[in-house]
Amino acid sequence: MSLDEDTRWLEWVTKQFGNIAGDDKEIDLDEFKTALKVKESFFAERFFELFDSDGSRSISLDELLKALNLLIHGSKTDKLRFLFQVYDVDVCSRLPFKDISLIHLSNPDSTGSGSIDPDELRTVLKSCLRESAISLPEEKLDDLTLALFESADKDNSGSITFEELKADAANWLKPPEMEQKKRNTPRYLTRAYWQNNSRKLLFLCFYCLINVLLFIMAMLQHAPGGIWLMLAKGCGTCLDLNCTFIMVLMLRRCLTWLRATWVVRVLPLDQNILLHHIVGYAILIFTIGHTMAHVMNFGRLIQMDGRYHMWEYLLTTRPGIGWIYGTASITGVVLQVLICLMVVCSSTFVRRSGHFEVFYWTHLSYVWVWILLIVHCANFWKWFVVPGIVFIVEKLVGIAVSRMSGQYIIEVNLLPSKVTHLVIKRPPFFHFKPGDFIYINIPVIAKYEWHPFTISSAPEQQDIMWLHVRSMGQWTNRLYEYFQSESQTTSTKRLTASLRNRHHQTQTLVTTHPSVSLIRVNENHRFCNIKCYVDGPYGTPTRQIFASEHAVLIGAGIGITPFASILQSIIYRMRKQNCPNCSYSWCATIKDSEMNLRKVDFIWINRDQKSFEWFVSLLTKLEMDQADEEPEGRFLEMHMYMTSALSKNDMKAIGLQMALDLLAKKEKRDSITGLRTRTQPGRPEWRKVFQKVSEEKKGKVHVFYCGSPALAKVIKAHCEQFGFSFYKENF
Repeated sequence: MSLDEDTRWLEWVTKQFGNIAGDDKEIDLDEFKTALKVKESFFAERFFELFDSDGSRSISLDELLKALNLLIHGSKTDKLRFLFQVYDVDVCSRLPFKDISLIHLSNPDSTGSGSIDPDELRTVLKSCLRESAISLPEEKLDDLTLALFESADKDNSGSITFEELKADAANWLKPPEMEQKKRNTPRYLTRAYWQNNSRKLLFLCFYCLINVLLFIMAMLQHAPGGIWLMLAKGCGTCLDLNCTFIMVLMLRRCLTWLRATWVVRVLPLDQNILLHHIVGYAILIFTIGHTMAHVMNFGRLIQMDGRYHMWEYLLTTRPGIGWIYGTASITGVVLQVLICLMVVCSSTFVRRSGHFEVFYWTHLSYVWVWILLIVHCANFWKWFVVPGIVFIVEKLVGIAVSRMSGQYIIEVNLLPSKVTHLVIKRPPFFHFKPGDFIYINIPVIAKYEWHPFTISSAPEQQDIMWLHVRSMGQWTNRLYEYFQSESQTTSTKRLTASLRNRHHQTQTLVTTHPSVSLIRVNENHRFCNIKCYVDGPYGTPTRQIFASEHAVLIGAGIGITPFASILQSIIYRMRKQNCPNCSYSWCATIKDSEMNLRKVDFIWINRDQKSFEWFVSLLTKLEMDQADEEPEGRFLEMHMYMTSALSKNDMKAIGLQMALDLLAKKEKRDSITGLRTRTQPGRPEWRKVFQKVSEEKKGKVHVFYCGSPALAKVIKAHCEQFGFSFYKENF
């Protein structure tokens, strides 16, 4: 932080101290714990003891500011000495509380007992694990303690002195890098932004131009009717266009087909959901403008002849406005209500707050909107007829395919963080590409609801396909709870028959696909035979991955699902084969005209440790396939991040991260996930990540992301700085 930032932060600390402290202007241990908001009280107690220089069992503002100033502006030696005193647990138990000042961090000549023994180190590491929400067996904790202790205890004396810790941990306390000076030019005016969003921006300009031209032409045609009628007709003509175009943006089968043509290089097909939102808001604005202009025009007519009242113009057919029995006003009022309801219920706070069903059912009102528009406006059918026929054909094809190919969920696995892994029997004619998504209907959960999910298995698996469903709303929670509460005491005959049948199916799969193995049934894993219907598949931006040269795949949480399909497909395309007569092995790369990849960087960001269990077996296989290759020459490079873990910049985490690094080098395996790839604490430093990717010079870089919209904005901004193409999953 800069000097000004430090000053502001210390002023904020002073203000917060005043809010917490009582009349005596001091805070006790409980108040200190509450203020720090730490998960593990060990560190709060250790910091409190070190800050309390007079041993009064409370901290004054002067004591707090003095300690913080030393930690912020102190030298590397001062910070390491403080860390050493935190780790020297026994010193506080050996000294009376009034003598705690002897070990206060402001006294550099005193280090308490002067050494850290293995038991103290184990206590600290155990607290670090709890603070980072990492769960490891006691044996693994012993291994971590031993690895760190052996590394730091240079003289093999059985204890670690301050000088030994200083020599071992000096490289970890590096000064923070200077922040780059922020640019004054707004992001939306930079050249990189316009280059990376050229198709979308040009299309939006064309879209706005068409609306303006239609608006002006309609106004000029109705100039004799006065300004309010001109505005109403201008908005009405724009509504004809937009209420038809919003349907075109949802022709998923047509868009999927167009993604395989040259059109994808001209039109922003990957932005169809964003454009759908923009057109939806445009419809709302034009609807309000159209209604208000007509109301003002009705007021003008009332003043001119006074034959009808306002309520008669709006709610009756007496004025005879409209081409079908004068129903324009009544249908207009109903349309206004329906459109407002659809826009409000499609807002993010409704869809993401566990009320997807509200969005789903209100959005089905589009059928009534189109019917009412045909009745309301004499010209709307001319706009609607061609795209409407295509839309109806798409829907009929989807219904026919989904009903004819009645599929079954044959296996369910309940994963950590309430993720339901569904294994669905795949019909022979069902073909998809890596990263595609489907709509699924499971009648036992909800008879009429269809929900979109990405296929997480590879197309090369001919007999089955996977879905990983995160429980975030009513339907997904019901799905998880249904299988969780399903009785495990199935009759012996049914269970035996099911297992025998499943065993036969698995033997077939193992023969065809050696990567598929039979998993033992337990309380979270069961076989079943549940009817479901599937509509799709539909294409996504990830279809362009194999046409890229250097692909960076970024998944946040369950956002890994499209990339799981892609990574499995890579296994098949880069399959290693062994000679049956000798030990010679080679990589038989499938000759694929779409396969232009030279390098893949896979980044997976998870909040907690258990989430890595979703696809750890897949990632392990990917590592095994590249075990013989040098790290710098690997086709696939993986990067794992755990955001709940304390980052390396956090002083509390230095010892733990040192131990995890040392043990990973020793065992060649990460202690958190069991992978060879080391799990990094905290969040990625995107500038460093993309700088490394840029320096590799493996070809044009395409970044593919699936996860939260907030993180997408951050990653997209960095992509623009480095000139990388950015693609985000939208459905």
